[in-house]
Amino acid sequence: MSKLVTIYGGSGFIGRYVARRMAKAGWRVLVAVRRPNEAIFVKPYGAVGQVEPIFCNIRDDASVAQALRGSDAVVNCVGILQESGRNTFDAIQAHGAERIARIAAAEGVSHMVHFSAIGADLEGSSYYSRSKAAGEAEVLRHMPNAVILRPSIVFGAEDQFFNRFANMSRFGPILPIVGAETQFQPVFVDDLAAAAVLGATGAAAAGIYELAGPESDSFRGLMLRMLNVIQRRRLVVGIPMFVARIMAASFELGHKLTFGIAPLALTRDQVRSLSVDNVPTGKCLSFSDLGIETTAMESVLSEYLWPFRVSGQYADIKASAKNLKT
Repeated sequence: MSKLVTIYGGSGFIGRYVARRMAKAGWRVLVAVRRPNEAIFVKPYGAVGQVEPIFCNIRDDASVAQALRGSDAVVNCVGILQESGRNTFDAIQAHGAERIARIAAAEGVSHMVHFSAIGADLEGSSYYSRSKAAGEAEVLRHMPNAVILRPSIVFGAEDQFFNRFANMSRFGPILPIVGAETQFQPVFVDDLAAAAVLGATGAAAAGIYELAGPESDSFRGLMLRMLNVIQRRRLVVGIPMFVARIMAASFELGHKLTFGIAPLALTRDQVRSLSVDNVPTGKCLSFSDLGIETTAMESVLSEYLWPFRVSGQYADIKASAKNLKT
């Protein structure tokens, strides 16, 4: 019988790529999510019945245990960028990770892969980074042979980074950003999935891996690359940190006073995160230790950012037509 893996958050941006690769490797896959009906799209990743979305709330022991029962491996892809109601950083990224690892150990699961983030630090400036570090510590306490993956900013067709700012660029001549000179080293989502599969199948050594792409650049530089791909000219303006903190506090207050109706475009915790470089420290394992050759941004961005061009899918045709001799 094929081995079974439970992927918590398996319908999310990273999780769906992990699920697809695990299915291709011949594993049966349980995609544990809060809304299984919205995760039906994962079923065609494998043969009939090979990939199944199931309900799970990682804030509940019984729910986590039910999703994990009978599994040979577990992958935790659950994470949040903003707190919302009971889904706080501690509840999801610290206590949720601890719960999965504790129950996995009790169930005798052989391998665990846990997604964290570059910059995870118990003494970090942001609640986000501290919760990520707390989650790592709890995972290693219960599953000392776990593989912990710390990616930099992740890009791919469904990302909320390049897609978000490409969409913003359509509405004016200025593209404002916070942390313009902060360094990032974006990593392709399917490269992360390949690393996760090695961990889940036992082909990767236990430990902490800092995973980043082949190129680092400032936030401003990444936005200029994105604008070049979507063929738009915009002035990239860096918002000073003290102004960003005031803006974030205003957004948070408006969000609270309107009981969540007003959009939370920026938080103070995100401002703190954006003040710290998001690149590998060189003190952990990396893609090279996994034998994975990383994917360059230039080879992927144009494949999914083309809808943001003025002429969309016809942009290249129109550019080529201008070169035709009359």
